Amino acid sequence: MSFETLNLIPSILKNVRAAGYETPTPIQRATIPLVSAGRDVLGCAQTGTGKTAAFALPMIQQMVNKPVKGNQPRVIRQLILTPTRELALQIYDNFVLYGKNLPTVPCVIFGGVNQQSQVDALHRGADTVVACPGRLWDLMNQGYVRLDWVETFVLDEADRMLDMGFIHDVRRIAAKLPGKHQTLLFSATMPPEVEKLAMDLLHDPETVKVDPVSSTVKKIDQSLYYVDKANKKFLLAKLLRESDVENALVFSRTKHGADRIVREMKREGIDAVAIHGDKSQNQRVNALNRFKSGECRVLVATDIAARGIDIAGLSHVFNYDMPMEPEAYVHRIGRTGRAGRDGTAISFCCIDEVKQLEQVEKLIGKRLPVKQSEWPMEITTPTDPNVKEAARQLAKAARLAKLGRTAALPRKLTSTGEAAPERKPRKGPDNPEPKAAAKAAQKPAKAPEKAAGKPVKPAKTAKTAEKAVPVAKPRFGPGAENRAPVPSVRPAIPQGGQTIVIGKGGKLQAAGSKTASAGTAKPAQPKPSAKSGKPGIGRPVQRVNRARGRNGER
Repeated sequence: MSFETLNLIPSILKNVRAAGYETPTPIQRATIPLVSAGRDVLGCAQTGTGKTAAFALPMIQQMVNKPVKGNQPRVIRQLILTPTRELALQIYDNFVLYGKNLPTVPCVIFGGVNQQSQVDALHRGADTVVACPGRLWDLMNQGYVRLDWVETFVLDEADRMLDMGFIHDVRRIAAKLPGKHQTLLFSATMPPEVEKLAMDLLHDPETVKVDPVSSTVKKIDQSLYYVDKANKKFLLAKLLRESDVENALVFSRTKHGADRIVREMKREGIDAVAIHGDKSQNQRVNALNRFKSGECRVLVATDIAARGIDIAGLSHVFNYDMPMEPEAYVHRIGRTGRAGRDGTAISFCCIDEVKQLEQVEKLIGKRLPVKQSEWPMEITTPTDPNVKEAARQLAKAARLAKLGRTAALPRKLTSTGEAAPERKPRKGPDNPEPKAAAKAAQKPAKAPEKAAGKPVKPAKTAKTAEKAVPVAKPRFGPGAENRAPVPSVRPAIPQGGQTIVIGKGGKLQAAGSKTASAGTAKPAQPKPSAKSGKPGIGRPVQRVNRARGRNGER
């Protein structure tokens, strides 16, 4: 069967032959007619079987059959979402390759770089947008992207897009799509729970499953080494020096682990570069280009490079760390043995990764053949999680110390791995006498004295009883007649016909009417008014409204 039988137009067939494709793969033969007919499709196939071309070729033909007229603006009619920047760039390159000399304008959107160039591309007009969900949602909120005219919506690596890492962004973006559109989902692995979520996005879909789901390519030679964690670097360096290793992709579980592997390989005289999420986009592109060009033959990566990265002629894949998700193993080793080529996948497993190994073997449905090395696994007791966490915190503190930053160190451990007892608190403002308080708490209470006539004293404790606070009697109203006179000094009561008024806060002030004197003290003379110079209460306070000015004027 050839591509001519799939009813593709001659210009696309010419570009396909220029790309080196001769016969369509099973996923392409089953999917291209369905996509061309406008059906929703859920496609599952092994890695390296051409899933990108399975949806890209019919989508390009749809754009050619419905070209944009000269007086109409170019709007987004096709949207492809991907989980990683590298995969988004690769799909964009494929659209450019398959649509060469055709009236289609693709555009790629992803984070990690300045958005201005992407905004300029959208302003020039693009009918096909390949995007990562985070940056796309950002531009939508800024008003640069509208999805009102989308005709085809694609989720590549759908299992990753529909897990808890991207499901919220995918649902928000899908809610902005028009009611009538075509949806395509493609992946190499499709767990049952993810497939249920996928059915919420699809309408009367056609399911295309080629080969057993989550299976590995038969041409990939898989093997396993049991090795202690400390000896993995020595075994990796030895295997990388073998003559049949033309180039190798090494997978690490963590970002710091990837950087550490690069440093250890350089100490062994092996040039290597790392690619992970903490690297800038320019660093990731440069590392990938160096590896593809053959300038550096060892690329160390996290699982961001496990999906969709097509590296021609990759001979070896090393699982330095077993993946936490068994589906990631299928995507990792799928970077080799692509397009019918042979490949080799080698995995390292220490005692702490046996559980992950069992999950991988259960998923792929077979046991990995075990090989022996000069560094056999000698530690057969799994590491205590508390010791592991303490070692991780110490390593983090050491890294921060190199950067001139400080971090709270974990509690000390004993030789058995248990937490060391806490030290006694030091003397401070919150704890003025820690030693005396501790001794008083540990000291038993004395027995009461039995001698007649002697009062029994209460035993001293660490916590002293609160002092009894006398209840203040009201100044006025019921109960005020029994109030004791206040011995504090009161201001002199003015006499000479002045009425005493108790103002706010209990202060005394004089009123204007003349009454009998309430006491014999010397009358207080009121201060003359600043305006008239005559005795009086004083100048009234002028209230200022800041919004309207003094005395209310605008």
